[in-house]
Amino acid sequence: MSIPLATLVAQYGDALRFKYAERLLPSHHAALEAIQRCRTAEAGELLIRCSGCGQVQWQAHSCGHRSCPQCQNHEVSRWLGRQREKRLPVDYFLVTFTLPAELRTLAFNHQRAVYEALFAAATQTLKTFGLNPKHLGAELGMTAMLHTHNRRLDFHPHLHVLVPGGGIDRDRRCWKRTRYQYLFNEFALATVFRAKRLHELNQAGMTLPTGVPSEWVVDCRHVGKGASALDYLSRYLYRGVIAETNILTNQDGQVTFRYTDSKTDQTDTRTLRGEDFLWLVIQHVLPRGFHRVRDYGFLHHNAKRWLQFVQLILQVPLPIKTVTERPCFCCHHCGQPMVVIAVRQRRYRFASAQGPPVMVSV
Repeated sequence: MSIPLATLVAQYGDALRFKYAERLLPSHHAALEAIQRCRTAEAGELLIRCSGCGQVQWQAHSCGHRSCPQCQNHEVSRWLGRQREKRLPVDYFLVTFTLPAELRTLAFNHQRAVYEALFAAATQTLKTFGLNPKHLGAELGMTAMLHTHNRRLDFHPHLHVLVPGGGIDRDRRCWKRTRYQYLFNEFALATVFRAKRLHELNQAGMTLPTGVPSEWVVDCRHVGKGASALDYLSRYLYRGVIAETNILTNQDGQVTFRYTDSKTDQTDTRTLRGEDFLWLVIQHVLPRGFHRVRDYGFLHHNAKRWLQFVQLILQVPLPIKTVTERPCFCCHHCGQPMVVIAVRQRRYRFASAQGPPVMVSV
């Protein structure tokens, strides 16, 4: 039986705000507020009526926050659908660019600037290698996604980049395929990535800490045809860093959750005080409006003609456009779908009393 994260926020939220007052950002406060009111009357309600038996009931809104584990399943499905429409019948590679531990404090204190520099350095590194005639001599397509945690939920910023095994030679207007199950040398990637990353930080006017290592880590591995990698990336795209089913116990002021150890691939557990567990989760909330996932090259939404060009060369059947519909409410009495007939909205301000409800007919 899972433990709702909202329950833990209600129980340990005040202790969290007291203990981590100096480290909590406005985005963290907003996430805590959203998670706590999710699927309650404080988030607003829908008046729904059964199309079969006519049963009428109120249904609480979800909060819609991208860090809430109860929300955004529809958005994940839509994103996966769009990415599957772009998938090509070639080998895929997952390239992971990891930020050294010495730069993590800088990353947390200047999240937007450091994360933007991480995206720029990683994608420019891959683009440089792709355009080099010694490696491929073609323009790559890439899907990059930022993760800020490891499996133990510690702060560990890194960027995953999913790369189809090939690129477009625009001059010759042809497709160049990579060598079988090989993209680029990861040690060479790490060297160039380090140089570009430090350049981006210097350009942003940041003072680098002492002891930045001379050798950085880039992992480049073959991931088959890309389907499993897409599923992995989507897992943390919109629904926070932990599933509520992995929160095991909440006893005596302590919370225990499970995770899969990256070295042994075995399930392990970790126990923390309630407020420390909340901090572990909430520290991964991204700045407001920051895009966690981005497409580049011929996979960018402004390069649809080039993607169609590649699909034509590779003889990819054009995908049938489908609309992913939101799941409807079903009647508990007869099982028929229910329709929304009115909305009761709540006007609320941060850290203040809630305003009166506002009724809107549909």
